[in-house]
Amino acid sequence: MVPERVVVVRDSSPADPGRDGLYSPDELHDATPYSESLDARAFAWAVEQRSPSSLLSRALHDEGIDQALGRWCAPRDLVGVMGGHAALRGSEEYADAARLGRLLGAAHTVATGGGPGAMEAANLGASLAGAEDAALDEALAVLAAVPTFAPSIDDWVASARRAKEASPDPTPSLGVPTWHFGREPPNLFATAIAKYFRNAQREAILLQICDAGIVFLPGAGGTVQEIFQDACENYYATEDRVAPMVLVGRRYWTETLPAWPLLRALARGRAMEAHVHLVDTIEEAAELV
Repeated sequence: MVPERVVVVRDSSPADPGRDGLYSPDELHDATPYSESLDARAFAWAVEQRSPSSLLSRALHDEGIDQALGRWCAPRDLVGVMGGHAALRGSEEYADAARLGRLLGAAHTVATGGGPGAMEAANLGASLAGAEDAALDEALAVLAAVPTFAPSIDDWVASARRAKEASPDPTPSLGVPTWHFGREPPNLFATAIAKYFRNAQREAILLQICDAGIVFLPGAGGTVQEIFQDACENYYATEDRVAPMVLVGRRYWTETLPAWPLLRALARGRAMEAHVHLVDTIEEAAELV
């Protein structure tokens, strides 16, 4: 039995500091318009409140999420999918991330940063891991009508709800977003959401729980940070603790953002050397994890 958490903080936080479970998409997107939802209200509160009691409230909330996430992950084998938030619904980049999520979700539990773009696509694909092939194509077609959450988060959410009808019994997957990037709403396809106030804590935990490895799709600053944060963990790990790192897109990771040469040089002579990979297709990536 999990001991009851005793919380003495009393403030105006919309996010319960005594929370002891992960969020569902419907909890965070609990109102229309989005500005009235729990997700939006928690972000607004975090921006406005800097009192000692509000800081304590955030710390207690994140500790509760951390404990709940540990229980959720314990029986599962997690593989991470990292990639840019800018991938538009209807694009080839988005469809590839969704197909990757579906391939990985057949053997693992998929974890992402929980936001839009490639993260949403991977959670979508993972949710349909047990569905017919046509279900993913149907969902992608529905989502393509609203490519991004700007200018209307409400339209973006509504189209996601329609797309979810393709899988009434989704395969479990995880999103780990943060209110630090509160203007980006969490996607609706992760069945469990560990949303944190503190981004540094969220980043470290997301990489830590992906014990089956991480696939890195093309992205920008955040994805590059995640590559080398994960590389640092693997650099100092013993052979039995190294998790595979798979970068997808040879040209992207050697020319556009040349992270691969540095990663390969860093890995040379270490236990991680045999576990870093550069591939061109999502099928290759799924086989390596």
